[in-house]
Amino acid sequence: MRLIIISGLSGSGKSVALHTLEDAGYYCVDNLHPGLLAAFVTQLAGERARVYDKAAVGIDARCGVEILDHFDTTLQEIQALGVAVQIIFLHAETDILLRRFSETRRKHPLTRGGLPLVEAIALENRLLANIAVRADLRIDTTRLNVHQLSQLLRERLQHNDLDRLSLLFQSFGFKHGTPLDSDFVFDVRCLPNPYWEPQLRSLTGKDQAVIAYLQNHPLVDTLYHSLQHFLQTWLAHFEQDRRSYVTVSIGCTGGQHRSVYITERLSAHFHTLRGGNVCTRHRELS
Repeated sequence: MRLIIISGLSGSGKSVALHTLEDAGYYCVDNLHPGLLAAFVTQLAGERARVYDKAAVGIDARCGVEILDHFDTTLQEIQALGVAVQIIFLHAETDILLRRFSETRRKHPLTRGGLPLVEAIALENRLLANIAVRADLRIDTTRLNVHQLSQLLRERLQHNDLDRLSLLFQSFGFKHGTPLDSDFVFDVRCLPNPYWEPQLRSLTGKDQAVIAYLQNHPLVDTLYHSLQHFLQTWLAHFEQDRRSYVTVSIGCTGGQHRSVYITERLSAHFHTLRGGNVCTRHRELS
């Protein structure tokens, strides 16, 4: 049996994640008290007909600090039942969460007793730290809408069979902030910049004219092969360590030309090596 635990900050997209998993055939329960998790798994795993071989539960901070502090023990109980557990943790920048609550006029679950919203978000961060640090996959939803989050989850889970690494290559622009959900971050701003060529400025690293421009500079090829060799060496060790997800982020100034080109090239190479468990995302182009 496979169990996915969805946790994270309120307003970061946990409900969207659970709906996506439900559409993918998971038996989903939102806001399950962690103290009931072992009993829930035992019940599902013990069904004679085994109607459900994969389930997902949402866990948030409302259960209290004492329960969350003992999350490790709960996790060990579930794993002792022979259940494969993965934890997905969603988060977003505080100012984005404040805006989302303002726009939807929803009440944060921890604002009881007159606690200001910004303090409730900070408290929730502290309460969930024990789950966040054990997450197999962290997703920063700051710049994702509901459709993009749903698509990203489908892509990362679709080919992940628990025995193979799900690998995401994503490009980004440093001027828009560094992705918080990265395992590796590589800076390619040292490469020649097509932005300064007027005829290339409006194009992206996926356009043939930009590709030709970058391929004409030996430094680009040198950096690409260095990254390829590094990742090829160390991803094998991550896989041996039973890691389920790895996110590799490639950044340039605006996330439009150089980072997109390197990301596309790395993704194509590792897709050839590893098959369908490789995903590609261009944060600024979306």
